[in-house]
Amino acid sequence: MTPQPTAGPDATAGTVETVFRMEFPRVVAAVARIVRDVGIAEELAQDALVAALEQWPRDGVPGNPGAWLMTTARRRAVDMVRRRETYARKLAEIGRDADLVTAPPEPPAGPDDIDDDLLRLVFTACHPALSAEARTALTLRLLGGLTTAEIARALLVPEATAAQRIVRAKRTLARQDVAFEVPYGPDREARLASVLDVIYLIFNEGYAATAGDDWLRPALCEDALRLARVLSGLMPKEPEVHGLTALLEFQASRTAARTGPDGEPVLLKDQNRARWNRMLIARGVAALARADAAASGPPGPYALQAAIAACHAHAYRYEETDWPRIAALYGLLAARAPSPVVELNRAVAVSMAEGPEAALPLVDALTTEPALRDYHLLPSVRGDFLARLGRTEEAREEFARAAELAGNAREREMLRGRAAEPGG
Repeated sequence: MTPQPTAGPDATAGTVETVFRMEFPRVVAAVARIVRDVGIAEELAQDALVAALEQWPRDGVPGNPGAWLMTTARRRAVDMVRRRETYARKLAEIGRDADLVTAPPEPPAGPDDIDDDLLRLVFTACHPALSAEARTALTLRLLGGLTTAEIARALLVPEATAAQRIVRAKRTLARQDVAFEVPYGPDREARLASVLDVIYLIFNEGYAATAGDDWLRPALCEDALRLARVLSGLMPKEPEVHGLTALLEFQASRTAARTGPDGEPVLLKDQNRARWNRMLIARGVAALARADAAASGPPGPYALQAAIAACHAHAYRYEETDWPRIAALYGLLAARAPSPVVELNRAVAVSMAEGPEAALPLVDALTTEPALRDYHLLPSVRGDFLARLGRTEEAREEFARAAELAGNAREREMLRGRAAEPGG
């Protein structure tokens, strides 16, 4: 490969870091297939980064920098396996990889050119042996390419806590000798559900932060959406993968309209829909169509949620929203994946389709649910119904209680405003 002209040290270092962030998941995935340990694979990928920082300022940036990083990391992985007698058995398994090390550099990978190694990495990072917090942190690290400091900021935890979660996750995978493979058979559906849940949780934390001063954190939404798109390329025959991608595309399309000039939340009914991103909506429609085409039975939970989001996306004005269809879809979702939160959302849709009188009993039935005891949206929704029924003082109490329970500063401020003026 022909090196590019040598740039200044700062410019070259910036190029190295940019290329490394883009290629990091693929490099780790390819190396992990050789060494069968994501922790060691990450270290070898970092070694390739150090080598690039040392060589590229002197020799120039390679014509194919991604392939250079991949080749360097693979070569070091193969050397490590050869050096260790305990890895002698695995030498036979890496013959193809050893050939790749001496083969001509691979052509640049396109955005849709996803290999099986990356799919193995997805399932490994989201293995059920890890806690939900560990899966999220490790996924952001290995697949999102985020630094430990960035993960700490994303999850609103101290950097030491984020680092500890990542280290413990790698140790758990190594200690339990978790296979670096794509599961098949009965295990696949359960494992895939874990993967989708992790991506969904990452997106939701960016879409409506549970704590902190900012209600919306777009960078986290973008990380989750990128992961969902990658997974769609990896598993094109899985309807729920496309369903999740469609859901996130639709939700992300509203980002610009969800906050006001000072960062305050803007509710769905008050959003300027001209600011909704129609390109993302079109992507959501296409992903939902792929989910429908891949399905051999009734739609799954993510596809149903995407269908609900599509109803909102197709309404150019709030008054045009097809609330009866949304209420019906929530009914299907409640049957497919029952939960108190789904029932609460169904009550909101029923209130819009049939009026607050029909929906208030549905919410009242949820007040004894242990899972919703500290969930601020329950009193918030109930307060809204009461305000629409003219029961102002009761509504004021519900909004005040919701504000006390809210962990996010922006949302808490909004709820206090509703408590002051319940009919506003």
